[in-house]
Amino acid sequence: MTRREFIPSVSLAATAAAGLGYSMIPENRKNFSLHYAPHFGMFKHSAGEDLVDQLNFAADQGFTAWEDNGMKGRSKGTQERIANTMVQRNMRMGVFVAHTIFWNKPNLASGDADLREQFLKEIEESVEVAKRVNATWMTVVPGFVDLRLDMGYQTAHVIESLRRASDILEPHDLVMVLEPLNPHNHPGLFLTKIPQAYEVCRSVNSPACKILNDLYHQQITEGNLIPNINTAWDEIAYYQIGDNPGRKEPTTGEINYKNVFSHIRQKGFEGILGMEHGNMHPGQEGEKALIQAYRTVDGSGS
Repeated sequence: MTRREFIPSVSLAATAAAGLGYSMIPENRKNFSLHYAPHFGMFKHSAGEDLVDQLNFAADQGFTAWEDNGMKGRSKGTQERIANTMVQRNMRMGVFVAHTIFWNKPNLASGDADLREQFLKEIEESVEVAKRVNATWMTVVPGFVDLRLDMGYQTAHVIESLRRASDILEPHDLVMVLEPLNPHNHPGLFLTKIPQAYEVCRSVNSPACKILNDLYHQQITEGNLIPNINTAWDEIAYYQIGDNPGRKEPTTGEINYKNVFSHIRQKGFEGILGMEHGNMHPGQEGEKALIQAYRTVDGSGS
């Protein structure tokens, strides 16, 4: 039985909710129109510390996806427990981080053969994790620039590493998504902009290598969010969310997320949008405010 064939048990969800002390949402509560993906800890004041309880709470609020950057570091038993719950609640798994990210020294851009092999080994390991947790996407950050080399040589080195990683992922229908990060918070990284990621993905030329468009980072780096979405559309497989300044939920900063989400929805995006941000306000009230903020920008009611 696949997760698409599974019909969640209302009684199971109600039992879980009652045990936590929060009220079940009305039966007519709509799911969000897009697959927004919270992460562990985002609803801990409402749902408690248990990971499965947090998943059930999110599903009860209308969320249909989840992401966990640290999934690869969890025990096999925990991974399976998370995956089983998500199947039961008909939730889709978003990204996890696939490899060691080099924040302050070159790796893929350098062309170093040993560092490339380390990267490819971690990609191979990530295949097994992805299968275990029903994931399709995994995050890849090519790492630091190599100031000794011209950018053209660095780009060629990164492309070669990603082509070899794609050879590993393609047979399993898995996708690594390349995340450009803003140079103000993460100075010195190789990949910073959507056009650059687009160039790399077009050069790799594989369905296993696409773009993770983190709208928080790109608002800081280059703005122009909707035009870049349009131009790079065919290479974007995943989005992440965070308002600027502050990297909190939509409506807390300068990004007009209602318009951005409407545009993505109208273009027919069916993938996941990871909620990779903090909560603006603390405690249960902050968690309620976050959920309401998503209702507001999603246009799916209260």
